[in-house]
Amino acid sequence: MMNNVLHIIPALADNYIWLIENQHQQVVIIDPGTAAPVIEYLSHKQLTPAGILLTHHHNDHIGGVLELQKQFPDLLVFGPSEIDLPITNISSQSTVTISDMTFQIIPTPGHTLGHVSYYMQPYLFCGDTLFSAGCGRIFEGTYRQMFNSLVQLSLLPNDTIICPAHEYTLSNLKFAHHLVPHDQDIINYYQQIENQVITLPTTLAREKKINLFLRCDNLELQQQFDCDTPLKLFQFFRIQKDSF
Repeated sequence: MMNNVLHIIPALADNYIWLIENQHQQVVIIDPGTAAPVIEYLSHKQLTPAGILLTHHHNDHIGGVLELQKQFPDLLVFGPSEIDLPITNISSQSTVTISDMTFQIIPTPGHTLGHVSYYMQPYLFCGDTLFSAGCGRIFEGTYRQMFNSLVQLSLLPNDTIICPAHEYTLSNLKFAHHLVPHDQDIINYYQQIENQVITLPTTLAREKKINLFLRCDNLELQQQFDCDTPLKLFQFFRIQKDSF
C-alpha cells in the first residue's frame, strides 16, 4: 500500500500550499501562489518536486509557477484551460498522473468557471471551492454551479482529508454561529480550535457537521430560514456570508 505524506506550507496572507509526497521523496505541489517558501521547504526537507497541480486561475494560486518552472525546468504543471500560463491543460481529462501518484480531476465551477479539484484517496485538494466551515465566493459561476460542486464533493467518502487553500475556519465558524447560535457541533468545534494557528486539513465527516453549506438538505434549516429547496438555502447562506 502506498504511504503518501501530506505537507502544508503557509504562504501569503492566509494561503496554504499543499505538497503530497510519495515513498521516493517526490512531491506534487498544489496551488503555489508564491515560489520562495516552496523552494525553501523543498531544500529543508530534501524533497524533489515532480509536478504542480493548479485549481484555478487566481494569482494567489498560480503566482509561483513561473519561478518554480525556472528553478526546476523539468517540472510537470497541470491545470484548467482558464490559466494563461505554459502548462498542460487538463480540462478534458478525468485523471492526471505525476510519477506514481494519480489524481481524479473533479470539475468544481462556481468560484471560477474552470475551477477543478483533485482527489487522490484519501486527500482532496479543493482550492477555493470548499473551506472548513465555509465555501468560496462565487466570482464567475452561478449559485447553482457552486451548489452542485459542493454536492459532488460531499459524495466522497466521509474519511476524505480535505485540503482547502485558505485559513478561514474561525471566521466561517463565527458566521455559522451567528446564524445557528444553538448548534452544539459548531460551538464545540469553535472552542476546540479557537487558539490554533493552523486548523487544516479537515475531514468530510467533520464538515458535514459544522459546515452550513454542506447542510442545505436539512429540512429543519430550510424551514428555519424559509427556504423550500436546498439550492435556495445555499443561496441564502452565500448572500449572508458575502456581507457578514
